[in-house]
Amino acid sequence: MGRYEHSKIKKTKIIRGKSNPSSYNVISHRTTTYSSIPKTDGDIYVITQQGDRLDNLAHQFYGDVGLWWYIAKANNLTFITIPVGTSLRIPKSTQYAVGT
Repeated sequence: MGRYEHSKIKKTKIIRGKSNPSSYNVISHRTTTYSSIPKTDGDIYVITQQGDRLDNLAHQFYGDVGLWWYIAKANNLTFITIPVGTSLRIPKSTQYAVGT
């Protein structure tokens, strides 16, 4: 599951140049928003050890290194690396990994 899989696409046409104008098509992703991730009884809590990173934990628990951001969001983190001894919540389900 890609992080931006459900993002809306924005298509824009721009024109540049005065004497010899050229037209360009610009395609970009719109901002994707994600709902909060509620705590459940099935969530797993871990204390990080030397060498732990969110991508490794995502692979271990979800089988997808690309879901590192989901663990980060659940724990209000912004980096893939985490200090040793950090308590992390690993959500049981990735059902809230779909944005709008």
